[in-house]
Amino acid sequence: MADLTGSLRERATAAAQKWAPGSKVTAVSPLTGGASSLTFVADLAGAPEERAVLKVAPPGLAPVRNRDVLRQGRLMAALHGRPGVRVPPVLFSDPGEPPADSPFVAMGLVPGECREPVLTEDRAPERFPEVRAAALDAAEVLAAIHALDPAAVGLGDEPVVTLGAEIDRWTRAFGTVPADLQHGYQRYAEILHDTMPEALPPVVNHGDYRLGNTLCRHGRVEAVIDWEIWSVGDPRIDLAWFTFFTDEARHPAAPLASETGMPTAAELLAAYGADLPDLRWFEALTRYKEAGATALLIKRGRKNGTLPDGVARMVPALPGLLAETEALLS
Repeated sequence: MADLTGSLRERATAAAQKWAPGSKVTAVSPLTGGASSLTFVADLAGAPEERAVLKVAPPGLAPVRNRDVLRQGRLMAALHGRPGVRVPPVLFSDPGEPPADSPFVAMGLVPGECREPVLTEDRAPERFPEVRAAALDAAEVLAAIHALDPAAVGLGDEPVVTLGAEIDRWTRAFGTVPADLQHGYQRYAEILHDTMPEALPPVVNHGDYRLGNTLCRHGRVEAVIDWEIWSVGDPRIDLAWFTFFTDEARHPAAPLASETGMPTAAELLAAYGADLPDLRWFEALTRYKEAGATALLIKRGRKNGTLPDGVARMVPALPGLLAETEALLS
């Protein structure tokens, strides 16, 4: 890690010079680590910002798909400053020479708390008003993101992910996991394909939109973060995923059954401000997606010898999620 931070300090200083001549990165320290990218805090001198967040592709791996941090930076640069949209500002970046020297993107350090109410044990009632306000604000921010024309913000060259492709993505994920995690997934994929509604005009989708992927302060979303799986597609993909993280949805990874302060799905949809058809189908797709994505996490956890509590709770929940997929479509 010391070699990586030392190299990043030198490379980030060179990149920062193009953004703010005379600036220098004086220190780089780890912030969080993840499977798709690494995150560091960079201290700056002689620059408009005192600190920046460096998001770095994992060394030794090709920076593609969810590891493509430059693509994430391009998206945030396209969205930053748009009416009602809140994402971190992109300051500078460096393509590196992968896989030896990983690409990175530097973002402004946005203050705020990153917390998913339904997936934490902190259920203090005095926090409920703040949780509720932040969730309703997040619905309005999502509406602002979806209101943008991808082509008009410079993303017109992005391929549109069809609903069929969205199903197939998670079907392929199921195909890579051990047999005890598959639970006859092909049947549910067929049902989703057979009942697929007509797509709406494509928008920018986050792919994992929920409070846990935002930075919040005092009941307000300061920035939407973690754009690893963003795409251009049907807006109901994001909307149904967001409403899955409410108390009434009873997410199987939730550590407790008590209230969190989250609004109901109906309240979030009202704050979003648009009456979109066929949401029930997208709620079914959400269960299928959650089952497929979690099966991948379980596979990875088993390989690494560590299975976090929330992921472990999902092992017996996979058949139930798939059953809900069918029940919502029946």
